[in-house]
Amino acid sequence: MLTDYHLHLRPDDVGEADAYFTEENVDRYLAAASEHGIGEIGVSEHVYRFREALEVWRHPFWESQARDDLGEYCAFVRTTPLRLGLEMDFVPGREDAIANLLDPHDFDYVVGSIHFLGDDGALDDSRYDVWEGSDGADALWGRYFQWLAELVRSGLYDVLAHPDLIKIWGEGRPAPERDPRHYYEPVVEAIAEAEIAVEVSTAGLRKPVGELYPSRAFAEMCVDAGAAFSLSSDAHAPDQVGYGYERALEFMRELGIERVAVFEQRERRLEPLG
Repeated sequence: MLTDYHLHLRPDDVGEADAYFTEENVDRYLAAASEHGIGEIGVSEHVYRFREALEVWRHPFWESQARDDLGEYCAFVRTTPLRLGLEMDFVPGREDAIANLLDPHDFDYVVGSIHFLGDDGALDDSRYDVWEGSDGADALWGRYFQWLAELVRSGLYDVLAHPDLIKIWGEGRPAPERDPRHYYEPVVEAIAEAEIAVEVSTAGLRKPVGELYPSRAFAEMCVDAGAAFSLSSDAHAPDQVGYGYERALEFMRELGIERVAVFEQRERRLEPLG
């Protein structure tokens, strides 16, 4: 079995929902998945696309994006062969608000991610760069991975997305002085106690860092902790579906990962990795 659960029908910062939530666009994604031998795909649009997100957190970027209705999105996806997911950013202290947003909808899975370290800025958007005026790499890495541990322990999510997104800029941002495994440790401890799958994402191959998420060291620690794994491309266009899967499969098999997480109605099962 191959999956691609973390994909988006809409490109970043482009267009209205009606232009992309169409049968024709879904067919393009399904055709791309078939070409790569991917047996099951699901859409997990960014929560900030939806007006309901502003009940969780208000930020200028979210306010500029939150135009769609979450219920209408869910209803559309249920008319397609796609699994229904949502990429739900974690905001510390807003767990009840997140649960209130998720509970009315029949998602197959919820992808948990962190793109912003609060009002201090974004990890992956240079317009709100968290590195500007920061206390340095070690401080940012420490806070990011502590927040990831809180995300995992919240019990609100089924998949931990691009788990070391903070490395996205590669050599374009400072590296921490401490061994990165020091920062991974609290997340791995939380994963060992939680029912959450760790995403192997090929999105990093398309970014300045030029490597998979998570790093090999991080993934090895997750394997030792008994983690389950999911597989995704974080595609924002049909031609990105299954991108770099040969690299991902080689990586997973080298680590001894033999099964991949599959989701339905927020129930997880493990299937042999295709």
